[in-house]
Amino acid sequence: MPILVVENIHTYYGHIHALKDVSLAVEKGEIVTLIGGNGAGKSTTLNTISGLLRPRQGSVRFEGEELTKYPPHEIVGKGVVQVPEGRRIFGRLTVLENLEMGAFLLSDRKQVQSNLKQVFSLFPRLKERLHQVGGTLSGGEQQMLATGRALMSSPRLLLLDEPSMGLAPVLVESIFETISQLHETGTTILLVEQNARMALQVADRGYVLQTGTILLRDTAERLRQNETVRQAYLGESTG
Repeated sequence: MPILVVENIHTYYGHIHALKDVSLAVEKGEIVTLIGGNGAGKSTTLNTISGLLRPRQGSVRFEGEELTKYPPHEIVGKGVVQVPEGRRIFGRLTVLENLEMGAFLLSDRKQVQSNLKQVFSLFPRLKERLHQVGGTLSGGEQQMLATGRALMSSPRLLLLDEPSMGLAPVLVESIFETISQLHETGTTILLVEQNARMALQVADRGYVLQTGTILLRDTAERLRQNETVRQAYLGESTG
């Protein structure tokens, strides 16, 4: 049974019908990626799952429980945690304070310390910058901090929204190496990413979104070979 089941969701921005009958599923331990162009509905899908947006129709179930009735902070408490597009760290707080904010729902101090140790293992740079103000970090370091903050809450499903956006190529590779490391530890990930080539390299399966609808769904390997995907999202000619 999938850990996450999204069924027939319709999400609006005012009168704009942003998601139209979107359905997807994520199995425990998988990396599933959503790819598509700007305005396709990728971030809207994540925001609907995490409760930042409410669908007018449809269902979002996590471990069999309907999420659409809960506010975002309660969804985090159930183990669904989003790393937002654009990082959105607390710029005036230190690295340590940002990480502690990620653990605000945890009452077990031993668990908090264990999570902190895991974050420093993944991102040694954050340990070096522990007392530095978040807003003075580089873009890559801020992405590490945003991801680390999410990991502090012990997520059972991690929603990653455009983690490579605005980063230099060498940092993009580093971010995807981290995603692979998280996968190896058993973390379940739903990844939204415009860099379709990198996303399909780390993912098990993928969905292609186009103007708010699911255009394709398949294994990552088959999507990499799909002519439509190769032409539209991988920049390859199949002629």
